[in-house]
Amino acid sequence: MNPLLNVRDLTLTLPNGTELLHGITLHVDAGETVGLVGESGSGKSLTARMALALWPESATFGGSVTVDGKEVVGASEARILDVRRNTAAMIFQDPRAGINPMRTIGDHMTETLQLVERKSPAEARARAIELLRAVQLPDPEAHLKQFPHEFSGGMLQRVMIAGALTSSPKLLICDEPTTALDVTTQAEIIQVLATQRAERGMGMLFITHDLNLAASICDRVYVMQGGNIVEQGDARQVFFAPAQPYTQRLVAATPTVDVPPAPASLRPELGAPRREAPGVASATAGGGVGSEGQDPGSTAPTALALEVSGVSKTYLRRGKPPVQAVRDASLQIPRGGSLGVVGESGSGKSTLARMVVGLEEADAGGIRIAGAERTRAPRGRDERLARAKSVQMVFQDPYLSLDPRIPAGRAIEDVLHLHTSLSTADAKKRVRDLLEAVGLGETHAQARPKTLSGGQRQRVAIARAIAIEPDVLVMDEATSALDVSVQAQVLDMVASVRRERGLTVMFISHDLGVVRRVCDETVVMRRGEIVEQGPTEQLLLDPRHEYTRLLLDSVPRAA
Repeated sequence: MNPLLNVRDLTLTLPNGTELLHGITLHVDAGETVGLVGESGSGKSLTARMALALWPESATFGGSVTVDGKEVVGASEARILDVRRNTAAMIFQDPRAGINPMRTIGDHMTETLQLVERKSPAEARARAIELLRAVQLPDPEAHLKQFPHEFSGGMLQRVMIAGALTSSPKLLICDEPTTALDVTTQAEIIQVLATQRAERGMGMLFITHDLNLAASICDRVYVMQGGNIVEQGDARQVFFAPAQPYTQRLVAATPTVDVPPAPASLRPELGAPRREAPGVASATAGGGVGSEGQDPGSTAPTALALEVSGVSKTYLRRGKPPVQAVRDASLQIPRGGSLGVVGESGSGKSTLARMVVGLEEADAGGIRIAGAERTRAPRGRDERLARAKSVQMVFQDPYLSLDPRIPAGRAIEDVLHLHTSLSTADAKKRVRDLLEAVGLGETHAQARPKTLSGGQRQRVAIARAIAIEPDVLVMDEATSALDVSVQAQVLDMVASVRRERGLTVMFISHDLGVVRRVCDETVVMRRGEIVEQGPTEQLLLDPRHEYTRLLLDSVPRAA
């Protein structure tokens, strides 16, 4: 049988002479899932998009790409349109960028059915409901009337999958479809895709930088680096016994919850002693800081960087039931400690973080940072500056963290001028030192954000956050958008800064492998409540709460 997707000696060159793809050869058969893995910029998405003739304008290319026997390279517009309508479909990484926010889900689902397949409105609606039900959305009829902003990321990704299936494609291309999803939602999406593949006999090309995920769902894997395929083979073989140094580095950089951590001598950021007083970091699901906050034999409190006591937050919605985002949550982090906060989307992680930073005000409970009362949201310039001096936050999206109009060094320097009395010369020297601390050079200080990679931008954001030496650094999914090698570099850098400067970190993530790597203690949140807490290793190896066990069971693993 001929392959469903057959790529042979594919090259792609930009008008300036830059060659992006160097003789790519791969294939996907009907009924199999093939993984395409590698770092950002390796050419994964570019290769996959060639199957749908989505190539850069004015680029020149060579080789052959056939989809179900139809040549795409150099094909007429009519043939390309036929492939897109009837043979192949693509699911993109960000569902919110692929669905018009001004139109309903019903409009999105039925437009192609009516315009391309000439179905009547009633027939298109029935087909849309059938597809939404096939991807396990709870109320398809009601969902057709809703708008994208009313859906969670996981639900909207299911809509994208259903939309891609409207033409009953033989080939489904999935470009990082689960990167920003929590582990339980990711597991549900992967199950939906596997079910649809089995029922329809589709071939799937699955692009990801998560080798754990690739090994768990793919039959075969191609590894890309710099526009070349450097390794290929059975997915589990590539994962467990990689032959090429590049693949070995990717595997080594991939966090996991199953493999025991490397010895402390090889991981100094975890082997270093914690800078804390005799107390122990603790978290509880219901009021009170607890006796752990006291030094035995003394009435003086231990050196706690962050204390959250019985904090709650409820959002009121006009015409709808209120949403209790956080319920009676309490936790502590000693100076120099690191606490992971995990849970599904909607569990209250980010709301808790926003209250700590001062972007939200708690309805009840108390927040103390370095001994100072910080419960209510700051009012006035002086309070805002004091809050910012005590706690800084690094956000999820590195592409939205910096002002595109000013160079990276200026972004850090402005923070220093705002919070310190440093002279211009001293501030510039401090910027250079900070960039060096996060693994960047002086040339990056002059670079505007658009010229930096995602990992470099996130390093600049971290440098800016630690510039004024805050008592607490809150990282809200700060590495989820990075590929594994860049993620490892950023995490190592944070650990190094933490070790050298005694930085206290509150690390919010849905990636339990990352949490295991960087956090001493972990709390698990569900529906606004802390349901379990303890030392990270102990919690992950011996979870007590059924929800924690569900999170661990949802983590992708190689069979």
